[in-house]
Amino acid sequence: MIMAVKTANFNMRMSEQTKLDAENLFSTLGMTLPQAINMFIAKSLLVGGIPFEVRVPRYNRETEAAIQEARDIAAGKVKAKVYSSTDELFKDCEK
Repeated sequence: MIMAVKTANFNMRMSEQTKLDAENLFSTLGMTLPQAINMFIAKSLLVGGIPFEVRVPRYNRETEAAIQEARDIAAGKVKAKVYSSTDELFKDCEK
């Protein structure tokens, strides 16, 4: 005997681009966004929490500075160095 399963609606907000990216990703895995969200919730219930590690990455000072420099370059706050050749780049790296 097959029993009907009652369902409930669940609404959430996310950026349009995130939604499109997620739909594209999950479609390559053969599922819809709602199916992927249901899978996440089912796994969370199975393990009794979030089914992956959640933490803030810790980087050393040099890496943090490089990340900030990249953000500043991307935002146009800092002009990126330009090299005319790989030799010029490597000479600068050796300094």
